[in-house]
Amino acid sequence: MNSTRHGHRPLGIIVILCLNGVALVSAVAFYTEKPDFLPSCRIYEPGFTKCSTNSIQKLLDQLNIGIPEVVERFGPFDPMKVRDIVFKQDNNEVATIRANLTELVVKGFSKTNVKESRVSKKDFGWQTKLFLPKMRLDGKYDMAGRILLIPLSGSGKIFIEIDDMDILLLTKTRLYEKGGFTFDNVTSVRVQQLKLTKVRTYLDNLFNGRSKEVERSTNQFFNENWRDFYEALKPLIIETVENILYDVMSTVFHLIPANFFVEDIPTPQQLYGPKKIS
Repeated sequence: MNSTRHGHRPLGIIVILCLNGVALVSAVAFYTEKPDFLPSCRIYEPGFTKCSTNSIQKLLDQLNIGIPEVVERFGPFDPMKVRDIVFKQDNNEVATIRANLTELVVKGFSKTNVKESRVSKKDFGWQTKLFLPKMRLDGKYDMAGRILLIPLSGSGKIFIEIDDMDILLLTKTRLYEKGGFTFDNVTSVRVQQLKLTKVRTYLDNLFNGRSKEVERSTNQFFNENWRDFYEALKPLIIETVENILYDVMSTVFHLIPANFFVEDIPTPQQLYGPKKIS
């Protein structure tokens, strides 16, 4: 691991695990010096939200360039491989679907614009406004059900492309101490609001390939009625965004101390009180 690339010195903690009688050594590292790319802010001083917004933008820009410890876990930030999704939509006027999505790759997060990053002084959770000019999801699907009264069954390749995504994101955290630093443990990431201007999609092998002409006309119908199609897939899109941001933020904020983002962040003991001995 290159420990000088970003002007930091990671502290390695060696953990020895025993698996089937074989000793495995795992190095868990975190930054002990603030990386050069990251501006620090003070939450109890004026202008904090503007500073915090800039700081998170710089972090996302650096993720796109590459943070070695994050790349080691996820690969590139854009395009990014994401975990499989099991999707179910029942008792909905627009759709009743059961689908498995696998081999998923998402493009577009490198162009993310952080419009605002607010941090709560009460619990140090975050409210973040993000804008993505375009997000594209490619993968494989296995689906059965109906969308817009059209019965569906099939498996094959799928893409979903979305323009002008405005996202309001709520992130809950729990502070903890490690090596004399305060860290954020990201406990949940929730998309509170999602707005967009256009959705395009294509599912190949619909109806298990029985009619390419019906497959083509069905996809055309979905794209012409994209607002209704989006409502059918909205939970899937939201889950994809939440999964990506949760996985990335969980890794980043276990790696970089919260002190480097918010210089005057309290310790866990100061925020929650001393630990009770049971």
